[in-house]
Amino acid sequence: MQAYRLHCLLFEQDHHVITGRVPPGTGTQIWRADSDTAALLPSHRDWMPVHAQAAVAFLTGRLTHMDIRPGISFVMRRSRLILLWPLLSLCIAGLGWSSILDSLERERRALEEDALRDAATIARGYAGHLARTFHMIDQILQHVRFEWALSDQRLRLEGHSAPGLFPSTPIFNVGIVGPDGKLITNTLPVRAEDVSDRMYYRFHATQVADTLYVGEAAKGRSTGRSVVHFSRRLAGGDGAFAGVVRAAVAPAYLTANYDRVTLGGNGLLSILGSDGAIRASRVGETTYASYTSPFAGAPGAAALRDALLARPGGSMLVDGARWFGDRRNRYLGWQQVPGFPVVAIAGLDEQEAFAAFAKFRANTLTRTIISSAVLAIFTLIAMALSVRLGWRQYQVELAREAYRLATEEGTEGFYICRAIRDRNGGIADFEVVDCNQTGAELYGRPRQALIGARLSKLHQADDSDWHARLRHRFIIALERGVFEDEIEVPLQDGREKWYRLKMAHSKGLLSVTAWDITESKQHMFELERRGNEDLLTGLPNRHWMTAYLPAALQRAGDRNGTVALLFVDLDGFKNVNDTAGHLRGDELLRNVAKRLRLAVRPTDHVVRVGGDEFVVVVEQVQDRAAVAQVAERVLQAFQERFRIAECSYPVGASIGISLFPEDGADMQELLTHADAAMYAVKTSGKMNYRFFDRDYYESIRAKIDRNAELRHALDADQLILYYQPRVEVATGETCSLEALVRWAHPARGILEPIDFIPLAEETGLIVQLGEVVIDKVCAQIAQWSEQGRHVVPVSINVSPRQFNESDVTDVLRKALLRHGVAPRLVEIELTESSMTADSAHVSRALETMQQLGIALAVDDFGTGYSSLSQLQRLDFDVLKVDKAFTAELEKTREGSVFFTAIITMAHALGMRVVAEGVETAGQARRLKQLDCDELQGYFISMPLPATATQPVLARCVW
Repeated sequence: MQAYRLHCLLFEQDHHVITGRVPPGTGTQIWRADSDTAALLPSHRDWMPVHAQAAVAFLTGRLTHMDIRPGISFVMRRSRLILLWPLLSLCIAGLGWSSILDSLERERRALEEDALRDAATIARGYAGHLARTFHMIDQILQHVRFEWALSDQRLRLEGHSAPGLFPSTPIFNVGIVGPDGKLITNTLPVRAEDVSDRMYYRFHATQVADTLYVGEAAKGRSTGRSVVHFSRRLAGGDGAFAGVVRAAVAPAYLTANYDRVTLGGNGLLSILGSDGAIRASRVGETTYASYTSPFAGAPGAAALRDALLARPGGSMLVDGARWFGDRRNRYLGWQQVPGFPVVAIAGLDEQEAFAAFAKFRANTLTRTIISSAVLAIFTLIAMALSVRLGWRQYQVELAREAYRLATEEGTEGFYICRAIRDRNGGIADFEVVDCNQTGAELYGRPRQALIGARLSKLHQADDSDWHARLRHRFIIALERGVFEDEIEVPLQDGREKWYRLKMAHSKGLLSVTAWDITESKQHMFELERRGNEDLLTGLPNRHWMTAYLPAALQRAGDRNGTVALLFVDLDGFKNVNDTAGHLRGDELLRNVAKRLRLAVRPTDHVVRVGGDEFVVVVEQVQDRAAVAQVAERVLQAFQERFRIAECSYPVGASIGISLFPEDGADMQELLTHADAAMYAVKTSGKMNYRFFDRDYYESIRAKIDRNAELRHALDADQLILYYQPRVEVATGETCSLEALVRWAHPARGILEPIDFIPLAEETGLIVQLGEVVIDKVCAQIAQWSEQGRHVVPVSINVSPRQFNESDVTDVLRKALLRHGVAPRLVEIELTESSMTADSAHVSRALETMQQLGIALAVDDFGTGYSSLSQLQRLDFDVLKVDKAFTAELEKTREGSVFFTAIITMAHALGMRVVAEGVETAGQARRLKQLDCDELQGYFISMPLPATATQPVLARCVW
């Protein structure tokens, strides 16, 4: 009988169905087999699970409906193939074991390199933390020393004498020791004591240099606790030793940043002095002083300290039996603390660092042993059955195992969930139907425990919010069919991870794939942190302030507190940047940042908002006096010149201050008001500070608004011209017109020049306004000339600023050419102040105008600073006497005498005289008697608007 081929069709837990063709060509029939019997089932509908021992029954020949004797002959004919299996199995086992052991060794070396690198990284971070902590302590000591000097050595630190200056903690206290070694004052209530035998006292008593001294750990005599002393020397007015200001800091304060997540339960933080003495240490939750450090009692402790001091930084594996009292091996990283004579040490426990690897290695070896055993069994089966049944079954099992391993070893977590609905049909929860091992590891549970569990039971009670967010995403996926999102996952050990979820709904089941994106998220958070820091100065930048300040204002509002913003703008920085170069300008900004950090309190924040502008955020202030004190310290920081590259530069500061909530309820309003206050300092002398004044600010805003309105008026052509006639005294006829500008304001009506000309002079708009007036006058003269009637000249007022800051001659020439107007029809009126500028420039400009044929007039004569020599040299055509002298004609004899002198002088210089402000017939008759040439004023005519023809008056008689 031929051998029959059997197939394993269905695996369901530990049951199997075996099929075969009996005899070949008769079709597939179903066999049922167990440990004792096997029977042919009648039809496909009778398929049923069979016991796992069916395979054993087949192998042992108890499958009664099949004769396996042909297989023996087949095996004998394939003896070479049978002998090949053990050799092949040995090769496979050898390669597998070699590959696995090599992989484990590479993994171990990689983990060791990671541990060394992590230890060095943690040490560098700890060194940076210690540098900032020591710098903060040094700042406090320098502040105390500064206040000590300011108070003429009467400063007292007990109680609340220095609020906000020191950390409010019993493990940190500051005291002042007199030159005799007696404790004078201290932040904690302690009895007076003699510290002349302390190392820090003896150091400063014998050393003249002003340095921060970091002492060894010692036991406080008053408190009995272990402390590390930080101190600076006090000097009298003559520089002699005047005592010591010292801070006593508990070792726990210096190792408080111990991170159990990073360092584990047996990690190490330690501070080693350059003298070889341990300042403070911490292992797990236990803090040690130098005399109880974890190095104490170890045979190689001294050699270890020498090795750590030999290089500024590094990492290595340390033998715990030789180096540490607790005999635990550790990966040590160390780093010299920049600027201070101490070394920061961080240690990772080797056992904890390799705990996961040890478990993984044991599991891997176990699986490898099992695989080898399976391989051996398969080899025996293959040898017994040749290639008939064993080979196919092995191939199926091998493929199935490979698929399972591929699924389990994947980096993605995979789940299949089913929605659990309540009585109303709503989704109340989700049940895990299946998952892979990676998915189970995300929850820190075995795969068997996860299958069948409900989502709500997989989270701690305090993770209800996280559970609600995950449940909400699952519901969205059920509604939409496909949904992707990112979610933050709190772990049971306190860490947090980020996962990207992809969810798909199919036939009531929800498949969920989760990718661990924690590293990319952490990278993004690091980029965000860097985005909050100014690269040049290291200060927080505007982006940081935009995120921090609203929350600070909210906190202050909740407790009815006050927040002050000091807007600091440098005086003279642009000159340094332009003359010395940008590199020195950058160095200057870095020095300014250092001085600002030293000037403000440790709790205040200095922010660089751009260029040479800084903002100091002052929180926890009681009143304006406290804020003013901070501002005065900032100003004092700029008293000394800045030395850069062997040069010194004087740079000051203008400070504007706004207070929350008095000056504004949000960040932007406070910044605007602080900037306005700073601008007020800039315009009133610089190098000072000023609080925001709402009335002053409103006046500035009003001026800005008026300036904007005037600019709009120029752009919208809202300026119009009126013309006031001048008549000749001898004939009574109109001989000239004066163009007077008016503002046709859309809301306020016709505005006189006094309402906008001073503002235009101040802002520089007078130059543009003057050009508009010149163009309008020339256009109007051209229009009148087209009527064919006689046209009298029109005089145009030119302001001193317009005359000095623009080429009025060129503007006139172009306007005359553009409108085809004869130069004799234009007269220019200049005030006396216009002639006080550069005489050469004035002479050239006036000479050019006269060469064009334009007449020149001195306006408002008698109110300025002109002299007879200037009038003679500049050769004016007309002299217009100010209305103040006209008003005195009928009042005093001196008024007539003075006017007579002016007329006589002007006629002698060849100039015509025009009396301004003529308002009565008596003034007109008196001026006629004094031989005045022309009259102008309300008695003659009010200013008249332009009409189709020139507004020439009828002949005047008086």
